[in-house]
Amino acid sequence: MIRKLTKIACAAAMLATTQMSLAQESRPILTQATAKKMADACENHARSKGWKIIIAIVDSGGVLKQYTRMDDSFLISVVVSQMKANTSAGVPVSSRKFGEIAKTMAPGLEFTPNTATFPGGLPIMAGGAHIGGIGVSGATGDQDEECAQVALDAVKDVLK
Repeated sequence: MIRKLTKIACAAAMLATTQMSLAQESRPILTQATAKKMADACENHARSKGWKIIIAIVDSGGVLKQYTRMDDSFLISVVVSQMKANTSAGVPVSSRKFGEIAKTMAPGLEFTPNTATFPGGLPIMAGGAHIGGIGVSGATGDQDEECAQVALDAVKDVLK
């Protein structure tokens, strides 16, 4: 009985210590409002250019936070937009840069599941913290990346 109580007390102490350190750690997060504002800016920009795109925005864990599929966009872009977002949520570089790194410095990296090695994914940074990624697909790679940058620019004051 004493051994069981000791184990319970140790577990409780570990949990309390973990909770205290998490409470003390203040790190920015990607809010739903910010993700929606990003997607709206990106969609409006694409619409003004006549592009039909899909936008995926994920948090730092790669979990989908916002998703927008414009009418008549390519179905393959559903998966591709999420791959681009996941790439830039997993590493704090663009999916384009990830591809360059894979080709020049880390051959084989391009075969990492659920990643993209072409333009259209950008990391989302806030106060120096990497809080997620945005992936855009459906136009050319450069146009996708342009749209993703418009989304980031729309929330730059929020992400300081």
